[in-house]
Amino acid sequence: MNEPVHLTAGSTSGHLRKVRTSARSALTAEPAPSRTNDPARTMAGILEVATAEFAEKGLSGARIDEIAAATRTSKRMIYYYFGSKEGLYLAVLEESYRRMRSIEAELKLDDLPPEEALRQLVGFTFDHHHGNQGYIRLVMSENMERGSYLAQSKIIRELNVPAIGAIDKLYTRGVAQGVFRTGLDPIDIHASISALTFFNVSNQHTFGLIFKGDNQSAQMQAARRASIVEMIVRFMRAP
Repeated sequence: MNEPVHLTAGSTSGHLRKVRTSARSALTAEPAPSRTNDPARTMAGILEVATAEFAEKGLSGARIDEIAAATRTSKRMIYYYFGSKEGLYLAVLEESYRRMRSIEAELKLDDLPPEEALRQLVGFTFDHHHGNQGYIRLVMSENMERGSYLAQSKIIRELNVPAIGAIDKLYTRGVAQGVFRTGLDPIDIHASISALTFFNVSNQHTFGLIFKGDNQSAQMQAARRASIVEMIVRFMRAP
């Protein structure tokens, strides 16, 4: 559960080139509005390119010059909007979490029976992480920084409160209906879902290399998805 730009394994470099090409084509095809008169569009474009840049290279490897060139802006403009390279990096992290939580809120879990809602949530989290591998790389990068930049965010906890609240509600409904066992912590449930779905992306290269398997084939991913959903359901199901 941990939206970013949609990336696939090994394609972050290619995606960054596509983002740059797309941005330049759009600017060439039609006159862009004055950047000073359309700051929201300018900031959104910077965030999109910066997301790919930081996902590919991390905080230390990313270059503001590259982001400025890809967006036809300037370092001065980026610093005007985001304060610093670190400020832009933090904004990218916050926007990535915001996007995921926004999509997650559209699942309408309250309209589904508890077990079906749980299966929907776990399946969504698996699909999101597999389809947005740049997001996983960003989270891994921030963990390498020991969360020091995300700790400076004034909104990150607020952004993630709904995720725990949604689990708490579906779990409470499930316990009341005798579907789920008692004594579980919603945060622990969230952590278990995150751990299983995150590992599928974060360790795909080392795991595949060590065990000599094509763990990213469509067939293997479908089987892995079904297995993770079933693990969480059985973990929570009442005896």
